[in-house]
Amino acid sequence: MIVEFDVDQLTGYIRDLLEQDANLRNLRVIGELFDFKVHSSGHVYFTILGKESRLNCVLFKSDARDVPKWPQKGDLVAVEGRIGLYPPRGAYQLYARRLVPIGQGAIARAKEELRLRLEKEGLFDIRLKRPIPKLPLKAAVITSPTGAAVKDVIKVSSVRFPQCELIIVPCLVQGLDAPKSIVNALRKVQYIEGLDVALLVRGGGSRDDLSPFDDEAVVRAVRLCPVPIVTGLGHDIDLTLADLAADLHAPTPSAAAERTFPDRFALLHSLENLKSAMTRGVKTRLNERTSRLEHIFCYIQNIVNDKYLWRNRSLLESLSRELAKNTQRKVESHKLSLARAVDGLDGASPLKILSKGFAYCRDEEKNKISSALQVTLGENIVVQFIDGDIKACVTDKVPVDRRLLD
Repeated sequence: MIVEFDVDQLTGYIRDLLEQDANLRNLRVIGELFDFKVHSSGHVYFTILGKESRLNCVLFKSDARDVPKWPQKGDLVAVEGRIGLYPPRGAYQLYARRLVPIGQGAIARAKEELRLRLEKEGLFDIRLKRPIPKLPLKAAVITSPTGAAVKDVIKVSSVRFPQCELIIVPCLVQGLDAPKSIVNALRKVQYIEGLDVALLVRGGGSRDDLSPFDDEAVVRAVRLCPVPIVTGLGHDIDLTLADLAADLHAPTPSAAAERTFPDRFALLHSLENLKSAMTRGVKTRLNERTSRLEHIFCYIQNIVNDKYLWRNRSLLESLSRELAKNTQRKVESHKLSLARAVDGLDGASPLKILSKGFAYCRDEEKNKISSALQVTLGENIVVQFIDGDIKACVTDKVPVDRRLLD
C-alpha cells in the first residue's frame, strides 16, 4: 500500500520522527570544522565533516556568545545539541548548544583567548586571592572519588593534620562532561556548614585530560567559590586557567594538601618555642620590674631618711625615752593597783574566812543557814570547815543571852 503525502506533510512527518527520537534530542557529535560563519543576526552557521559525510550545524545567538574566536577550518571539535529538520530547505541539521575544541591547536588557541579575556575582566587579579586558613578544621575535596588524587590528599592530611575533617565532593575530572560536573560540585560547597577551605584536585594524565579545568564555566565557578580554594591539577609542568583563578595552586594533589594542611609536629615545635620565648620574656620583664621597684624603694627610703628621720633624730630619741619612762610609770602604777585588788579579793574569799576557824552551815537541801531560827530540833544539817564537812543533828538551841551567861 502506498501512503500519499504532500511535501509539507512529509517534511512534518520526518521532523516529528527526528524530534521524537531520544538519542537525537541530546547528543554530542565529533568532527572536523569545515566552515564557520557568523551571521549579522548573531547566529553562527558551520559544517563538521566525517570521513565520508558532512553535517550542517547552527548555533543561535544566545549560545554563540560563549564561543571564542578560535574556530578555524580543520579544527577537530565536539558539538553538543539536538538533531532537527529545517523545513525551508528540507534538510536535517544539528542545533548546537556548545562547541568544544578537541585538537591541540584549537585547544591552545581557545585557552589563550579565554585567558586574555578573563584576565582583562580581573578574574586572575592577585588582589582577589584569599589567604588559606592556618588551622583548617573542615575541608572539601572536589575530585573523582575513585582516583589517586583523593587518596593522596587523605594520606597527606592524616599525617600532617588529622584534626581536619575531610568532605569528599565527587565529580568527573576528565571528558566532555567533566566541566558541568565540576561546576555542580563547586556549587555544592556553599551548602557545607562550617567549611574552611576547598581543594580541587586531579591526578596526572595527558594535557588533554586537563582541558575541563580550562573551561570558562569551571574557571568562573572556582573564582566564585565561597571559601578559599586550592588547586592541585596534573603534573608540575601543567598550569590550567582554574589554577590562575584559585586562591592558591600547587603542582600536584599531594602538594596542594601539603600547602593546605599544616604540619602538626612543626606546630607543636613552634608552640614549644613560643612557650619558651614567652617564659624568658616574662622572667626578663619580671626581673626588670623587680630591679626597678628596688631602685625606687631605695630612692624613696633615702628621701624619707634625709627629709624626716635624720633631721629629727634627736627629737625622736628624746620622745622615745620619754615614752619609755611614761610607759614604765604606768606599768608600775597598774601593778600596785592590781596587788591591792588581789589582797582585797583574798581577804573576802570564803576560804580565807574558813581558815580562821569559822564554819559554813547548810541544810540537807544545800540551803544556807545564817540564823539559829532557821533550824528545828532534830533537823540534820551540814557544817563545812576549811578541811572538810561534818553532818550533825540539832539537839538544842541556845539563845544569845543564854550563851553569854554560859
